[in-house]
Amino acid sequence: MSRITPPSTGQNDTTREIMLADAAATQKLGGVLAGLVAPQDVIALWGDLGAGKTSLARAIIQTLLAALGQHEDVPSPTFTLVQTYEADALPIWHADLYRLSDPDELIELGLEEALEAGVLLIEWPDRMEDELPAQRLDIELKEVGEGRLACLTARGVSWEDRIDRAQEQMNQLGA
Repeated sequence: MSRITPPSTGQNDTTREIMLADAAATQKLGGVLAGLVAPQDVIALWGDLGAGKTSLARAIIQTLLAALGQHEDVPSPTFTLVQTYEADALPIWHADLYRLSDPDELIELGLEEALEAGVLLIEWPDRMEDELPAQRLDIELKEVGEGRLACLTARGVSWEDRIDRAQEQMNQLGA
């Protein structure tokens, strides 16, 4: 059975919660996160079907592309498994691993190339099992009433300050 929640937080992990009242707030969070990503970042998106993982990934990708004057449709990679985008010198990889049945299939996807210099957004990261990078940002999306709760967990030090900035920026935006 698939795990839709991230692993328990460790003593060195930092977590912040951001309430997303509606789809517009999810779009804003994607915009904020797009301003914080850097080469070799991994963002693991956790949550049940329909939790908003693809919407958040789409918002991140479209914001990165729009900053360069590029506008592209960003489909869910459910059937292609991986979609790639070029945002200037920052390759963006969006993987949906829902249909993977074995972590050995990851080799065929070439995700290690994304880890060299790009940003990797992963839906259904549990399919990677032990191959999921330890240094990453986990975002768990949970339905709460009419909205969603985004739990951002910095795994390792590279995201610690950035999730604080994300929370501050979302507060400033009134999202």
